[in-house]
Amino acid sequence: MTEKDTLGKIDLTGDFYTVTQNLVRNKYTVKNSDGEEILQAKQKMFKMKEEFPFTDPDGNTVFTVKAERRLDIAGDYGLIDEETGENIATLEKEFSILTHNWKIKDPEKDALMATIESRGKIMGLLRSLVSLLEFLPHKYTIYNSDRDEIGEIREKFSFKDRYEIEIGELGKIPREAIIAAAISVDALEGE
Repeated sequence: MTEKDTLGKIDLTGDFYTVTQNLVRNKYTVKNSDGEEILQAKQKMFKMKEEFPFTDPDGNTVFTVKAERRLDIAGDYGLIDEETGENIATLEKEFSILTHNWKIKDPEKDALMATIESRGKIMGLLRSLVSLLEFLPHKYTIYNSDRDEIGEIREKFSFKDRYEIEIGELGKIPREAIIAAAISVDALEGE
């Protein structure tokens, strides 16, 4: 099964994506390296379970990031393929004061596929203590299960949150999981 087949209609075979957040609420647009819109995501408001449907440019839901439990403080989210109902990956938040860490796991084996970690422990601590530093751009490194760097997420300074996602060789890690995790980090941690 190729990455394009995983979602049926979306081409996520590129190595570079831009994610931009709407100014008013947690609504996101994902564009490929050619500047073409390929996905949108919008956090559903007033839900007992966090939920982010991702839609194609025609407005069709392709996959959804959904909290596994009500009021999910632990940060376990399933990435559900809309067409098949299958859980493609699990996004799991690790608690840390100094860094923002997310694990991407295989939902069937509970095996680690990738980790997304914020860079700069000192800056993370300062951001936690001094809200004035929240405007400084965030950077994240993406590692595979062997701790090899396979990509990064860089926030660009702008009025809207804007991230550039650069991905290298992922092996069996679904690209949609990396993109969904980047948006989840921003939306769920209020970045």
